[in-house]
Amino acid sequence: MTHTDLQQVLDWAVAEAGIPGIVADVKDGHRTWFGTAGVADLATGAPRQPGEHAQIGSGGKAFIAAVLLGLEAEGKVGIDDPVNAWLPGVLDVNGYDGDKITIRHLLANTSGLFPTGLAPELTSRYTTRAAFREHRFDAFTRQELFEMTVSQPPVGQPGEHFRYANGGFYLAEAVIEKITGHSFTEEVERRIFQPLGLTHTYVRPAADVTYRDPHPRAYSRQFLKDGVDADAVTSSNWESMLEQPGLDPLDVTEFNTSWVPGNIISTTGDMIRAVSALASGTLLPPAQHRQMWTTVSTEGSDWLPHTRYGLGLFEFDTAATGGRVLRGVGGSYWGSMFFTVSTADGEHVISVHTNIEMISWDVLRRVFEAGFGVAIGTQP
Repeated sequence: MTHTDLQQVLDWAVAEAGIPGIVADVKDGHRTWFGTAGVADLATGAPRQPGEHAQIGSGGKAFIAAVLLGLEAEGKVGIDDPVNAWLPGVLDVNGYDGDKITIRHLLANTSGLFPTGLAPELTSRYTTRAAFREHRFDAFTRQELFEMTVSQPPVGQPGEHFRYANGGFYLAEAVIEKITGHSFTEEVERRIFQPLGLTHTYVRPAADVTYRDPHPRAYSRQFLKDGVDADAVTSSNWESMLEQPGLDPLDVTEFNTSWVPGNIISTTGDMIRAVSALASGTLLPPAQHRQMWTTVSTEGSDWLPHTRYGLGLFEFDTAATGGRVLRGVGGSYWGSMFFTVSTADGEHVISVHTNIEMISWDVLRRVFEAGFGVAIGTQP
């Protein structure tokens, strides 16, 4: 890997892939590198910079899983406990069975819960520019998130296959609070943020839409074309339903993200420390570390290609990396894409953030191929 190669990918992402601004933060042993392209603010032209705070999106799933695995190590919960043992009856509706769905199923996205991000309660509020402007400050209660989680029937039996579902992690957060008697915020700060020295990482309160400084503006083109029925959108066709890419992106910086699992804000530097620990096993005891990285295939799920999913995080399929083990945490939502990938020993870590949602898998693929010097499968 040369930093020149990685910088060329960042420049390409802005010039050719429609990204306003991108950063890549690299730790390779004792060596570090930070590269940028594009801008943090389209209005002022301010550049991207180190230490910017951003929403990590579904990267919060890894922190939720780590807290639960830590509780298991203390004998306070079993990862294979049924959900009904902790949240009686919450899942016993609309064809779900809380006696059969376990905590492991929730964390591995193998619960059979439908893709919660496609719930009408969300799609009706955020899938057009006009609707977004009207609803951008709406906050969701825990009960509303539970209701959204089971508002559609199952997409499979528990343990049958991988289907990405935020709803499982809403339930997992509630299990943490039931076990401990403390808020998820208190537990993740005490068990993860403080031990790892993540001083720029925090859980944003449900009603808050601000970021600590510095932070980039966030932009989105993740809106449906005029005339598209939001109820017709599925995990297979959503990309074809979106606006044309030539339209100017909408500034979505001030946006309530109480529905994002964990609702965590962080920096690339902090995420490097976190993912290094999660990948290498320095955070959790050996038994829980092994469970976290016991993975299932994501093939056929419309998620990232060439990946396998553990408990709240993923690794690239070694068949697609020439045997190289690369482990990651990440997510994308309106105005932010934040992915951090590490070698299994935690020594070589790359954290990338764009101030727009995922435009295409090709951006991530090129970043990590250049950064790790490895080919990752073939372009889908």
